[in-house]
Amino acid sequence: MENQYDYIVVGSGAGGGPLAANLAARGFRVLLIEAGSDPESYHYQVPTFHALSSEDDEMSWEFFVHHYDADEQRDPKYRKEHNGVFYPRAGTLGGCTAHNAMITMVPHDSDWNRIADLTGDESWRAENMWQYFQRVERCLYRQPPQPGQSDPSGHGYAGWLRTSRVDPVLAIGDHEVIRTMLATARWGARRFRRNLIRRLRHYRQTLDDPNDKRNRAAFEGMTTTIPLATVDGKRNGTREFIRVVQMKYPRRLTIRMNTVATRVVFDDNLRAVGVECREGKHLYRADPNATEAPSYETKTYRCSGEIILAGGAFNTPQLLMLSGIGPKEHLEEMGIECVVDRPGVGSNLQDRYEVGVVAEMKKPFRMLKDATFKPPGPGAPPDPTFEEWLRGRGLYTSNGAMAALILKSDSATTDDPDLFIFAFPGDFHGYFPGYSAKVTDRKDHLTWAILKAHTSNTGGTVRLRSSNPLEMPVVRFQYFEEGTDKNGKDLDAVVEAVKLVRTMNSGNRDIAREIIPGPDYGDDRLPEWVRSHAWGHHASCSCRMGKPDDRDAVVDSRFRVIGTNGLRIVDASVFPRIPGFFIVMPIYMISEKAADVIVEDARMMGCLPFRPSIVQPS
Repeated sequence: MENQYDYIVVGSGAGGGPLAANLAARGFRVLLIEAGSDPESYHYQVPTFHALSSEDDEMSWEFFVHHYDADEQRDPKYRKEHNGVFYPRAGTLGGCTAHNAMITMVPHDSDWNRIADLTGDESWRAENMWQYFQRVERCLYRQPPQPGQSDPSGHGYAGWLRTSRVDPVLAIGDHEVIRTMLATARWGARRFRRNLIRRLRHYRQTLDDPNDKRNRAAFEGMTTTIPLATVDGKRNGTREFIRVVQMKYPRRLTIRMNTVATRVVFDDNLRAVGVECREGKHLYRADPNATEAPSYETKTYRCSGEIILAGGAFNTPQLLMLSGIGPKEHLEEMGIECVVDRPGVGSNLQDRYEVGVVAEMKKPFRMLKDATFKPPGPGAPPDPTFEEWLRGRGLYTSNGAMAALILKSDSATTDDPDLFIFAFPGDFHGYFPGYSAKVTDRKDHLTWAILKAHTSNTGGTVRLRSSNPLEMPVVRFQYFEEGTDKNGKDLDAVVEAVKLVRTMNSGNRDIAREIIPGPDYGDDRLPEWVRSHAWGHHASCSCRMGKPDDRDAVVDSRFRVIGTNGLRIVDASVFPRIPGFFIVMPIYMISEKAADVIVEDARMMGCLPFRPSIVQPS
């Protein structure tokens, strides 16, 4: 086909979707390729239904991964029939932003400064990166400054992603929720009593907001402000931004849905010039509706500019290896000619560790009384809570979280807080097929979800299962000591967090008993329990950034795939270390940075579009 596009972006998630929209808004002709379809359902729209959205057959991609190479059946979430542990991904417009829990937090300054130190590129310094958060965010829960006034909070008020906070009025009338929050606050006051007055004064200034620039996600203590990507009680994100831009510039942004990219096409100078695809519904084997012999049409799309891969930590390294870029020995095993030998492709895979401590309350939560936690069926009336949501109010406008603690697992050796611990009504203790229907089965359960950030383990890998591009890759995380964390720092941190939650729960008189881990696991057996029950869902770092002479790096600081021309990666795979607590905002920020970098390089090459440059639409 003729070069009718300036850029081709593969993947519409947190990295690729905003990038394609931004490039189109700036005047370029962009093709956005997405393997999934574009269903619009209440599972997507209703924030509290985010678990259901992750198992929605029209959006879900069901990966099954390996936490361990040896004795992986120790994990009760392991499914022998799938040979792995369920790892929900999304094949749809917006990628995993269509099913995440919408928590939207800036990473720590150290995450950006580490990249600047590693690459020698000062543009990655935290002070410079803050502008990209402001470009993304349209904050709805803080008052914007008056014209000419400065805003010490550092929020953005004109971006494409609307952020809200859970309405605290939701808890009024539910004594169990209020007392849980008060028990947490009392525990926090005791833990931080040495600096309590200073902390209270600081909270009054920043409203305990982890996205306030004066906090930068680095404060320790309790927060009731959990920023969510919602507006008027509905999810918003990449999907909405793409649609706005396509509606405004239909000739610039072309979207090909149900299109699986199978290979990057290079010319004789190793310049990426096109993408080979298969077009058809339910082609990729992670799709629960996929068949063994699907029908499809093969097409090749070409561009005059560059190709940007944004398939995420699993699919981007898979596509690179299918295209002949990766560890030479592995590619030859798969019968693929090695075009560029890059051992780092599919290596350095990282994730956070999470566990859930679940307790049974003496009484059900009152706020859940009328909630069925599902949309109305055909011809059936909605439940009263759903009717409230239709008016933009009530429980369903939240993601379920009540309050959170941000802590250091070890104040002596940890520079930034590395524990995010948050409470919500329900029973959530990991991902397994059918988990989403069980989260809200009981209305008298309380879960404290523990998230361990800044993990030490970098031992995970993504490798091809075969040369068939429709097959899922083999994903091995190699948890804890099986990976690179031989000293057990990650394990110790999670165990410490479980002990902290148990201490808090012991002061909550509304709790009847602990269900998980339960009485069989005293403090001495907690390491065993954590090893067997931990999970994650922020996979990243499998095509990490570094200097061009770094043998294990895959991209340089300008997102260019080392050893090629005209090929970049903009997604979670490029981080050298997993950033912050929740990965979606860091990806949004690098997507905005990538747009600047790509336009800057186009300007240097004299390749700016003849069409006028347009300011990004609001």
